Amino acid sequence: MNTPSSLIRVVVADDHVVVRTGFAALLDSQPDFTVVRTASSGAEAVRVCREVSPDVVLMDIRMPEMDGIEATRQLVGSSPDGVDAPRILILTTFDLDEYVYDALRAGASGFLLKEVTAERLFEAVRVVAAGDALLAPGITRRLISEFALMPARPDASPPPGMKALTAREREVLLLVAEGLSNPEIGARLVVGEETVKTHVSRILGKLALRDRTQAVIAAYETGLVVPGSRKSE
Repeated sequence: MNTPSSLIRVVVADDHVVVRTGFAALLDSQPDFTVVRTASSGAEAVRVCREVSPDVVLMDIRMPEMDGIEATRQLVGSSPDGVDAPRILILTTFDLDEYVYDALRAGASGFLLKEVTAERLFEAVRVVAAGDALLAPGITRRLISEFALMPARPDASPPPGMKALTAREREVLLLVAEGLSNPEIGARLVVGEETVKTHVSRILGKLALRDRTQAVIAAYETGLVVPGSRKSE
């Protein structure tokens, strides 16, 4: 967790100057944030992030030169000089449109609608900077509803570490894929929340996944979970 001496460093990427400067000004009003740079295109966002190594990027989807999805893919997929990739928080006008889904698959940690309140914006950046994803189980559940409308990917295969999961870890993964929060999973399995957190951490490590977002996507795309069912194939 960031301390006062280690601010959450943010880059804001949006091609609309009013949106870009507005979000930057809001974030700079908080004592634990510092906006280190802004960008007006996906290509500039990639370049800027590689120069300043931010903790979080607010990334618009529709931008010139390179869209936010490709920029996210490039930033998450490469970490030059051993620097951790930034967490990407997608900015969108449309709630859970196809582009948001593609951005999550590319490695984004969550998304926000552009009309978000200042308080929700601050909370979202802090949550994502801390390593969590999707911001709320309700958003996970809405994302899952999108999977029910999509055909299975024939080329999808389980992550290599799937066979290394214990029976309990597999059970926890299925519940994560249902959109349950850690307290809800703990109640379902009659274990403490810290135990659930430990299981989730081990699952992500074994499957080489960044966060819960990627775990949900992997579980559905590989057929581990069938939309509309709680049973694995």
